[in-house]
Amino acid sequence: MEYQGNKVLDEVDLKILDKLQKESQISNTELARHVNLSPPATHARVKRLENEGYIDRQVAILNQEKLGFDLLCFIFINTNIHQADKLEVLEKQLKSMPQVLECHLLTGEYDYLLKVANRERKELESFIRKLNQFGITRIQTSLALREIKNSTVLPLCEKEE
Repeated sequence: MEYQGNKVLDEVDLKILDKLQKESQISNTELARHVNLSPPATHARVKRLENEGYIDRQVAILNQEKLGFDLLCFIFINTNIHQADKLEVLEKQLKSMPQVLECHLLTGEYDYLLKVANRERKELESFIRKLNQFGITRIQTSLALREIKNSTVLPLCEKEE
């Protein structure tokens, strides 16, 4: 049994979560077969895991290149904003920008790291100009040349070697 916060996840819960994160479209019947439970028991567990917040959402992961988003960038930014209410406004602005795939508050040299998808350089230039309007004091942009690994799968059931 693994303790997550004050909840207990058993081996079956972990197998369910592992399978769903790899194959979110799996039918309840197939999932039940995979974890050796009845379909109603499996369905009840999945609903419990959703209600307890272990499953945030299920999504389709699209192919960025096929859809014309050839410019994947990592943008490090610093800001001189220190008031909590103004930082909240900045973070709300960053969240609302559709090009921002991920936004992380950091420790260290930079305040935030953005993962940004653009179709072309002009779109990136426009995006950076927009960032400059938010009180950003420093921006460093790195373009991804090639993706080596992109995963959303947490290592729930794999043993470290």
